Amino acid sequence: MEQEPKQKSGPGVLGLISGLAAVGACLVFSLSWGGERTSLPAAAPAAALLEVPSQSVVHTCGTAAGETVIPIGKAVGIKLFSDGVLVVGLSPVETTGGSCYPGRDCGLKEGDVITHINGEEVDTIEQVQAVVAQQRDTPLTIQAVRGQKQLQLTASAAENRQGDYQLGVWLRDSMAGIGTLTFYDPDSGIFAALGHGINDVDTAMLMPLESGSIMPASVSEVKKGTSGDPGELHGQFDLTRDLGTLYANTNLGIFGQMPLENLDTDQKPVPVASRDEVEVGPATILSNIRGDEVEEFTIEITKVYAPGDGTRNLMLEVTDPRLLEATGGIVQGMSGSPILQNGRLVGAVTHVLINDAARGYGILAENMFRQATGSQAQAS
Repeated sequence: MEQEPKQKSGPGVLGLISGLAAVGACLVFSLSWGGERTSLPAAAPAAALLEVPSQSVVHTCGTAAGETVIPIGKAVGIKLFSDGVLVVGLSPVETTGGSCYPGRDCGLKEGDVITHINGEEVDTIEQVQAVVAQQRDTPLTIQAVRGQKQLQLTASAAENRQGDYQLGVWLRDSMAGIGTLTFYDPDSGIFAALGHGINDVDTAMLMPLESGSIMPASVSEVKKGTSGDPGELHGQFDLTRDLGTLYANTNLGIFGQMPLENLDTDQKPVPVASRDEVEVGPATILSNIRGDEVEEFTIEITKVYAPGDGTRNLMLEVTDPRLLEATGGIVQGMSGSPILQNGRLVGAVTHVLINDAARGYGILAENMFRQATGSQAQAS
């Protein structure tokens, strides 16, 4: 059953973090909200969506193998609204009698997702603020999720020195940024992007998805990557026009539905390669590093890792002089750039090595495709 997405007041932070000592290839801008009395930030240009892996690595950013999809490589804006509100920090409430910690003392922890207060569903910071202001110091029954556990806690807000009631909890309910579309299946209308999940920038928790969408985007400039300093794409996206809607945020990518008429590409359908069809050797990636133009660049697949479900299935090295000159290699914002080899879609860029921007990791396309169709079945 499909439900009307809830409307929220605006984007928060789109933080894409995964791996140890790693940076993803998805760039993000942090419009984080927090506390009980939060004002919306001023409008800011979108950044790109990026990541970085261990040993100084940056994470960059269907069907079954053998089916055909259209590789994309185009940058898009991404906005995501959480299912519940995520606790990203705990702080004292400064009262006339001193400091107190109602949120911490009731048992809340960073990474908890508050879903209900007094039996009412809450999905936005504004909803939480309204309940706290209305109930004042009356005890609140808080239902939250911690990992796989359901929690029920009781907390009473404290009155601060300004006469406002607070729980001393910093919250986040949304994220926004720019990433790269990997593929589109014209038969089902499914699209896939990023090759890794959207995680909260403060807690590294995978953001629980309530609703979200992708929007047209344009890359305006490139910060070139150097050793020890991952580069990034900067751009703008149009918040007023949705191209498609999200149905899943997973550790293998984000997935959604998009009408065929919203697809803007000249790329032709290609088969999704199985792992045993991926070879060490030359390949290409499709990526959008200027304006809304998608270009094809040469790379080398230097290693195919043993079977696994993670996002680092392939080791990559950029060999194209044009891309090396423009970006230094893989930069934040390129997460999801499709990898093509022998006429097949074999994967997507997911990470870049911090100390060597020319090298990074990729995820197998077959893993993304299986996750896309499995998540769609669950969403239905």
